Amino acid sequence: MANTKSALKAARQTERNTARNKTVKTRLKTLRKKFMTAVAAGDKDVVASAGAQYASAMDRATKSGVVHRNAAARAKSHVSKALAS
Repeated sequence: MANTKSALKAARQTERNTARNKTVKTRLKTLRKKFMTAVAAGDKDVVASAGAQYASAMDRATKSGVVHRNAAARAKSHVSKALAS
């Protein structure tokens, strides 16, 4: 347990940020699954829109610091490679 006022505040901030980050990460996982199922189904229109949504969400997560920029670049690279094939 935190002993100082600043440590208590830091613990509160950590809880709040963890909850916020969890929603973002969950949304990213959902969009990735949506994209992968569209790729498996082979519907090009759905694949393109799902890929764009996933890449956009990944950019937003990177901007807010939830996802590392190299991880986002790698994920977007996988999306573009799947779109090209």
